[in-house]
Amino acid sequence: MSYCSTCQVPSLTQFASPDLVERIVYGDLDRAADPAWAESGATTLDDYARWCGHLCGLTCLRMALGPSAPSLFELRDGALKYGAYTEDGDGTIRGLIYAPFAEYVRDVHELDAEVHRHLTVEEVLGLLDAGRSVMVSVHYEIRRPHRRSPGRGGHLVLVTGRTPDGGLHLHNPSGIDARSRTADLSLSAFEPFFAGRGVSLR
Repeated sequence: MSYCSTCQVPSLTQFASPDLVERIVYGDLDRAADPAWAESGATTLDDYARWCGHLCGLTCLRMALGPSAPSLFELRDGALKYGAYTEDGDGTIRGLIYAPFAEYVRDVHELDAEVHRHLTVEEVLGLLDAGRSVMVSVHYEIRRPHRRSPGRGGHLVLVTGRTPDGGLHLHNPSGIDARSRTADLSLSAFEPFFAGRGVSLR
């Protein structure tokens, strides 16, 4: 059984300024006002502002890769080449698309990545016990788990281990503070947000 209340996985956000995430996602701050945008690896402010809200999955990958990981937008560029994101004619961004993402991770980053289109909470625990971390699809409001979940899916977080009391330790790319970026949740708190799918990494 893998306990991970003190994992050495870095805590990263999909927005360049962690202290501004709450204002960006709940307040009146435009993504283009993020003063640290260039640290994301984006080549232009417009590119950063357009994409940063879609890069939760690649932020999970960046955390899994550790301190030597490429910049967030280097990962974006690599994932685009594999078709892990697509863009509609009107510019709408679609993704993360699991199968090409997993292929990208295996080919470029030499991590074993497996797509799980149907996944139970118990199976997440089994993957953790097998030494894998799991990117799981959850509702973004998992950052406020004390509130009733408004739905399931649409956002990715990285589950890295069990907590000593049998819950899950997760890293949330859109966490609004330190507590929600590296959170310990009971299974009963986690489940209402969970969409039953994900990608595991070793």
